[in-house]
Amino acid sequence: MVYKSKHSVQERGDFSFDFETAGARLEAGQSFRLGITAPQKRVIISLLTGFGICGLLQPALLCAAFAWGLFTAFGALITWRTLLISAGMLRRARFSVRPVHRIPDEELPVYSILVAAYDEAPLMPQLAAALARLDWPPDRLEILILIEAHDGLTRTAAEATRFPVRTRLLTVPPGGPLTKPNALNHGFAQARGDYVVIYDVEDLPAPDQLRRAHAAFVSAPEDLICLQARLQADNPKASWLAAQWALEYDLQFGLLLPGTALCRAPLLLGGTSNHFRRKALIALGGWDAYNVTEDADLGMRIARAGLRADTFASTTLEDAPAHWRVWLPQRGRWIKGYIQTWLVLMRTPSRTLQEMGSLRILAMQCALGGAILAPLSHAVLILLVLAAALSSYISIGAALLSFLISCYAIRLIVDLAAPVAWSWQRALAAITKPLYWPLLSIAAVHAVWDLAKRPHFWAKTPHSPRNAEPDQTCSTGSSASA
Repeated sequence: MVYKSKHSVQERGDFSFDFETAGARLEAGQSFRLGITAPQKRVIISLLTGFGICGLLQPALLCAAFAWGLFTAFGALITWRTLLISAGMLRRARFSVRPVHRIPDEELPVYSILVAAYDEAPLMPQLAAALARLDWPPDRLEILILIEAHDGLTRTAAEATRFPVRTRLLTVPPGGPLTKPNALNHGFAQARGDYVVIYDVEDLPAPDQLRRAHAAFVSAPEDLICLQARLQADNPKASWLAAQWALEYDLQFGLLLPGTALCRAPLLLGGTSNHFRRKALIALGGWDAYNVTEDADLGMRIARAGLRADTFASTTLEDAPAHWRVWLPQRGRWIKGYIQTWLVLMRTPSRTLQEMGSLRILAMQCALGGAILAPLSHAVLILLVLAAALSSYISIGAALLSFLISCYAIRLIVDLAAPVAWSWQRALAAITKPLYWPLLSIAAVHAVWDLAKRPHFWAKTPHSPRNAEPDQTCSTGSSASA
């Protein structure tokens, strides 16, 4: 099959991938390389100016309009998320995890694994052990460890580590943005497997994950080109922040994404354990090296091309950030990348609508828009409630108060229904969720500031080997063009 988009992906029969031109292929409307466009800047300035004038002339009217606007937006988002989570619960109830049909080793294709390893020297032995546990014939497994040209410590540690056979240590050439998608494009240009999977250095994928993904691809139509494994924190008891992060992941990958896939809506892919048909990924142009959430961006481009992504029954364990100094840059990068992805999609709204269709673009607005709007608004709503409680001059009204209480109740029920083993840490995280929301607002402000000052800067999340003392510092990557 020759993969081609309905509109934006050109046919490529040789299925070769050129790392040097990957960004150029996406630059025509589908990359954040050029940042915020001039028309978008004019719209943003006009809106801010309009709000400022309204705030000076009619502050009460502006506050009322803002409150009811948030009321409407949050109502729509909560309704949409509840429908998707219900669909995810239905999917879990209908489809049980079954033993995978074991195809003889000699009939299996070559599978390529890409691992971007920047400033990860201590984790090389752990990574090698995790990859060695994968159930796939060694002669049909290609492992590419992608190391930045200046990262001598990681290269030295990798060379001293005993990786599985057919593992190659590739140097990412300097000159491009110092981002994970840039490294992935370089590795992808040299990958030769029929299927490709992305893992992070700290990941512990289930040993049978490759076989499950391959079996799902074989039995699925060819328009399904990406499979997302479930991501789950293996350290939810490390701290209150880790418990909140773990609960988010349990909902996102345990219910929300499976429900989204069941509804054929665009998927906000996770940053790891994405499995692809290699030929389709070449046709899509690989990853956007200038987007700091390359996973979310690629999920949207899959939908724009008229193709599909889905989830499947396999789990990868990850480390949840247990400390504020690690959590904040990571969450800020995520929100920043969601804004980048949304801005790219909204450069030409009519074209995006034509490519996605009306239902998919509405789903995209709820997914991406919600991931941006909610953290930006949490602190505003909390301050409004506190001001109303402390001052007799401010009232939020019975309708808005009932709405806020309903939001909390719905979120509490959903959190408690997340598909994960029960524990008192999980219950505490669900009950104290409102204390977590203002932190998301801080991360959102950090994201907006970072987008304005350093649009292509990649804040790297530090990791420590399991059973080791976690590193509380946050090493970062920077873009050569920033």
